[in-house]
Amino acid sequence: MTQAPAAPRTARRRHDREIVALAVPAFGALVAEPLFVMADSAIVGHLGTAQLAGLGVASALLMTAVGVFVFLAYATTAAVARRVGAGDLGAAIKQGMDGIWLALLIGVAVIAVTLPTAPSLMALFGASDTAAPYATTYLRISTFGIPAMLVVLAATGVLRGLQDTRTPLYVAVGGFVANAALNGLLVYGVGLGIAGSAWGTVIAQWAMAAVYLYVVVRGARKHNASLRPDAGGIRASAQAGAPLLVRTLSLRAILLIATAVAARLGDADMAAHQIILSLWSLLAFALDAIAIAGQAIIGRYLGAGDAHGARETCRRMIQWGIATGTVLGLLVVATRSMFLPLFSGDAGVQDAALPALIVVALVQPICGVAFVLDGVLMGAGDGPYLARAMLLTLALFAPVALLVPVLGGGLTALWGAMALMMATRMLTLSLRSRSGRWIVTGATR
Repeated sequence: MTQAPAAPRTARRRHDREIVALAVPAFGALVAEPLFVMADSAIVGHLGTAQLAGLGVASALLMTAVGVFVFLAYATTAAVARRVGAGDLGAAIKQGMDGIWLALLIGVAVIAVTLPTAPSLMALFGASDTAAPYATTYLRISTFGIPAMLVVLAATGVLRGLQDTRTPLYVAVGGFVANAALNGLLVYGVGLGIAGSAWGTVIAQWAMAAVYLYVVVRGARKHNASLRPDAGGIRASAQAGAPLLVRTLSLRAILLIATAVAARLGDADMAAHQIILSLWSLLAFALDAIAIAGQAIIGRYLGAGDAHGARETCRRMIQWGIATGTVLGLLVVATRSMFLPLFSGDAGVQDAALPALIVVALVQPICGVAFVLDGVLMGAGDGPYLARAMLLTLALFAPVALLVPVLGGGLTALWGAMALMMATRMLTLSLRSRSGRWIVTGATR
């Protein structure tokens, strides 16, 4: 049997080392972020049911508000990585600063909208009469942390573009510890109740933002990059992020439609859907970590003018996506009997969830390819195509999902529609990757 040439094998090892070095810390940072809400819930839950319900409604709105602007991280990663590949670290950091200034501007705008409309927003999100006052209090205070979280997103993008995913991991872990400690102190030690939980989270968020700003400002001074806001640069960051905003909104619309359909199927199916959706999010973190590595590596190769390296990295990352998705799918199947009882002892809920869980397991290799190619195209700055592809996916998914209850389908049919959605994403992104049109070299796209 002939062995593979040394050069390709060496290249694969180099790509593997880069992927692992960036993806593993990225996964840790991604998992650490939801722990903020978990810590708040654990502490506030002991205050009473109304307080916990209020926290649930307010935190859902806050997570949506921050999640919509995740393009601040994605677009910044691609732009900074290109400059790094071109060998211009000063311009890379300046590009990142423009993203941070944009984050601050958006954050101020969100505060201006949210503070006066907080009670109306809580009513719109269905907060009960007993939970609404607590939800409003938590939302109004927590709103002051939104600019910090948006700065964290943009600064995370800067560091990822600089090929650094370790610092975001350290900051995320430190932020979680500080948040938990401050919540416990202010809620029970000082006796501020749910307001203390909100203030503790805000303080932790601004502390995280301060650490990021220190790191970025230090880098800017080292490479003589301007820290002043530049209207042209901020506008360019917004333009690069706009298509990714469309992509993100389309994806969130898909998840909202799925939840709305599940709610129409009955309480047992809705409860099972929520359990599966939680698992889906956890699996997505693992695959998204590889996608984040793809954003940083692809952007660097294209910035350096190395189209061949970008293609080879894309090919290798697809292999990683398939392998990781297959492993995750097997884990879901192997642990399904242990996983479901952790969330519900209701036999009806477990019976509804089990076949849908098998669908989730089977679709994971497809998810792996879709997530990886999403990251590759983001790293290439191919946002307009990503927006069009996700709008097409939404247009195909919505009628199929909405027909599920009409045709008498259950939760398994709904998750079959979710599998179709992921297959559509994989197909549209695979066609783009094979076309080579995403490969545009240079410091800017």
